[in-house]
Amino acid sequence: MPEKSVNEVPRALREQYEKGLLAFEKNNLDYAIALLSQVVAQEPAFLECRQALRASQFKRAGGAGKVGLFKRLLGSTNPKLVQARVALKGNPLEALNLAESVLNGDPNNLDAHKVLAEAALAAGFPQTAVLSLEIVFKQMPRDRDVGMKLADALTQAGQPGRADKILADLLQLYPNDIELAQQYKNVAASRTMTEAGYGRLEGGHGSYRDVLRDEQQAIELEKAARLPRSGDEVAQGIALIESRLRQHPGDLQLLRSLADLLAQKEEFDRALDIYRQLAGGERPDPSLAKVIAELELRKLDRQSANLDPAAPGHADQRRELEARKRALALEQARQQVEQYPNDLLLRFELGQRLLEAGQVGEAIAEFQKAQNHPHKRIAAVHQLGRCFLLRGMTDLAIRALQNALKEKPVFDEEKKELLYDLGEAFAKAGQAEDAIEQFKLIYEADIGYRDVAARVDAYYAAKAQGG
Repeated sequence: MPEKSVNEVPRALREQYEKGLLAFEKNNLDYAIALLSQVVAQEPAFLECRQALRASQFKRAGGAGKVGLFKRLLGSTNPKLVQARVALKGNPLEALNLAESVLNGDPNNLDAHKVLAEAALAAGFPQTAVLSLEIVFKQMPRDRDVGMKLADALTQAGQPGRADKILADLLQLYPNDIELAQQYKNVAASRTMTEAGYGRLEGGHGSYRDVLRDEQQAIELEKAARLPRSGDEVAQGIALIESRLRQHPGDLQLLRSLADLLAQKEEFDRALDIYRQLAGGERPDPSLAKVIAELELRKLDRQSANLDPAAPGHADQRRELEARKRALALEQARQQVEQYPNDLLLRFELGQRLLEAGQVGEAIAEFQKAQNHPHKRIAAVHQLGRCFLLRGMTDLAIRALQNALKEKPVFDEEKKELLYDLGEAFAKAGQAEDAIEQFKLIYEADIGYRDVAARVDAYYAAKAQGG
């Protein structure tokens, strides 16, 4: 059900809408809201009326203000909003009307706007969803989920350019978010299609044959960009995209697809040149910095793999390449943290690189920050334990490792590693019995893990001899 303009609604509703506008102009806001609410209840697709209703609601409330946490929690329990959530799955139009009635009394209710947007998208009203999601996103500009929903609604509403900007800004905050980066790529593709094909139609140029031809080529390009496995398929994909680029030399989506395929083919220099070109453009993809960093490391790995083991100085060459790789990885990690200082995942990765480089003090500082990341907390505390152990601070190491184990109920590889390191810490602290207890826990579950079998067997052998 597409959204409707004023000329597409029945005459009686159009007249009532006009009365509502007149009441709004005269500052008779209660009457305006009553009239406009009746119209959108009967014609929920009437976008202009809903926009006028929203303006009336905010004007009566004194404008859009910052919503405090207590008010948000209170607003989320509104009985009509609870009913709207229940109605969402089976009857989105009813949910839409219920959420709108909540906004009549509280236009700053962000939960009502979220429910209304969800109902609007389910009903096929993307512009109505945008109207509410923009209000929410203005209050919560760092909220990844709200931003992604707004970008999705804007794309459905035929505004991929605005969606592109929102996602690019979010990627600056969350550069390692795979789902976010994929949506950004999808929107970029949609924008390319809109600007190339349908944009020509809207401007009175081109024909539907042009659009259909663009769509077919888009399908072929999508197949080519799926990173096929065989060398022949990769070569065919590269040839197809290069042919298309001769017709559209500035197409960013084509350039990205070409670079991806060149990277798979291990033509690292060509791929890196394109990625760097894209990263330095007017609309850079923030995720490219990590792609470039990983590809530069892959290039060094390939150089190392291609070394001739029988050649003179092979060992020295390999050590030199490994040192270059570690130095490059550390420099890249530092640059990423400088660019995105609030990204705790990047802090964790920098801590790992610093630890590998033997810079234990700096690594501790990064892991201490990274332990606040909800998905990296255990790993960060584990690494802190290792750092303390390297510095001879066995009491701090034991405490850190025990804290990490408290949050690790599942007996997986990570838990085995934690138990092993805790055993090592107890051993270095001279607490042999506590140490062996950790190794025994691993022994019970996995006798083949590292050297636990030898340690536990030696313990029992010594015990049998009265040692």
